Amino acid sequence: MDYQPGMEEIDSNILPQVIKSLCAFNPDVYTREDIRRALQLCAEGNCSPQAFRALLSPAAEPFLEDMAQVARAQTRCWFGNGVSLYTPLYIANYCENHCSYCGFSCHHKIQRGKLTLEEIRHEAEALAATGLQEILVLTGESRAQSSVEYIGEAIALLKEYFSVIGIEIYPLNVAEYKFLQQCGADYVSIYQETYELNLYEKLHLSGPKRSYPYRFYAHERALQAGMRGVSFGVLLGLSDFQHDCFATGIHAYLTQKKYPQSEIAFSLPRIRQIAGVKMQGSNITERQLLQAMLAYRLFLPFAGISISTRERPDFRDAAVRIAATKMSAGVSVGVGGHAKAQKGDPQFNIADNRSVSDIRTMLKENGLQPVFVDYIRL
Repeated sequence: MDYQPGMEEIDSNILPQVIKSLCAFNPDVYTREDIRRALQLCAEGNCSPQAFRALLSPAAEPFLEDMAQVARAQTRCWFGNGVSLYTPLYIANYCENHCSYCGFSCHHKIQRGKLTLEEIRHEAEALAATGLQEILVLTGESRAQSSVEYIGEAIALLKEYFSVIGIEIYPLNVAEYKFLQQCGADYVSIYQETYELNLYEKLHLSGPKRSYPYRFYAHERALQAGMRGVSFGVLLGLSDFQHDCFATGIHAYLTQKKYPQSEIAFSLPRIRQIAGVKMQGSNITERQLLQAMLAYRLFLPFAGISISTRERPDFRDAAVRIAATKMSAGVSVGVGGHAKAQKGDPQFNIADNRSVSDIRTMLKENGLQPVFVDYIRL
């Protein structure tokens, strides 16, 4: 759980603040009256951490429709009718971590693969032809197979085709994030997976990911390196969603206060199965997923919220009408798979296979505006 050789420590006290808040959170103490007061504060744009706690509690479950109405108003106030479109691009799936829940775990016998720069260019051409201007670059967590230099070369190439490039890779030191930012990366997405310390230790059996604090402070190191934004999340289903989502929200809240220039976002992935690999499934219901999403929107109304293709099309469509501001389209979660057949097995199974054109049509039919470019490089 401690830092390993080569892992940079930064001067920050956000981790103990999050752990202290998490330990003090009891979701069962809130009443219907607490929820009404919290909703009133949120409607006025004054949602506090205490109100956020209440909105994640079981007492808030009967108020989902009320939460949705306030959340929709806040979404339209801050984001208008725009919904940003992007797609993930897995360029490698090698991993050095033994995580009991992940399809990429080094102990799973899956087909591993890594794209060459030429193959990345073919993928970029195929994706750019759909009209997409934002891409999220993903690898498994292996420095040996997916070096920082390799990822930097991929980003520099992809910058020729896309206006916005995010990365979802293993945690880095500040200088390494700075290098990737100079190559063209704009934001970093990284999941803590779970904030429950004891559970984190049990789930991460070996590898660099076993270091809880190094992963926790990746968002700050990325912002210190000049990244424009960071995205927070847990893997819903590992622990109870109230505690994990509360810790995620407080982590994002404290980070935004410390780095007010940063763009803050959330993602809410649930555990999904992968063919041929024995894994636990998510016990988080769609209603609970919606409750977490609404609570994020009401607590930090300016934060972006992504809705994953792990979820059913109908659920995703409803989410963007209420609180989500970003969705993926034309998704492949194997290595490559856009220009040619996948070179490596996927990390999980997806539930929404719609194309970019399908998603664009759906958004327009719902009175929403598909956004392909919201950032121009100068």
